[in-house]
Amino acid sequence: MTLLQAKIIGDTWIDSTWEEFIKATENPDYKTGKFYYYQGKLRIEMSPLGNDHSRDHSIINSAINLYVFLKEINLNANDNCSYRKTGYKEAQPDLSYYLEEQVDAIPYGTGIVNLDKFSPPTLVVEIANTSLSDDQGEKRLLYEELGVKEYWIVNVKKGEIIAFKMENGGSYRIKESQVLPNLKLAVLEEALQMTRQTNHGKVGAWLLKKFSE
Repeated sequence: MTLLQAKIIGDTWIDSTWEEFIKATENPDYKTGKFYYYQGKLRIEMSPLGNDHSRDHSIINSAINLYVFLKEINLNANDNCSYRKTGYKEAQPDLSYYLEEQVDAIPYGTGIVNLDKFSPPTLVVEIANTSLSDDQGEKRLLYEELGVKEYWIVNVKKGEIIAFKMENGGSYRIKESQVLPNLKLAVLEEALQMTRQTNHGKVGAWLLKKFSE
């Protein structure tokens, strides 16, 4: 194939063998890319993330951390970590979390998480600025098959969260987290909307009060 002889088009799914996918992940031309592999196709997200994406990424991660600190929930967080089912699937979500009984599933010092050996994350979050349709489509199916329990998509343009509970190879919409007990996603959406008008320090203080109620 010519896939490895020419520049790979970013932000789209391209037919690829697993071997070609691995070669792409090792190519220095794509060292800043995010990699996905599903149903014999690879995807490399190379789009500049920019201010809006990074700010929503930051406030959602901060909100989750504040919530678990206050509620004394066991959690380990990963930022842009790669999860690999060798030969078949790979994902590199913006944010991923191991919670409660799975909190120590991945030992420190692990590189790419081998899902043939370790369990998948409990919660996965994708920040969608230019990738919304894909995050709702192929990536949702990918995370269903990987065994993720809960999946959130942050719609940057609308400041909203599209969340799914995943079980038995399928998923359905939720308005309240099932893995972070009693966390209403509407509170996080309100925080997202606030960040359009004020700084993260003030939004974080508001979240602390809200979570303490």
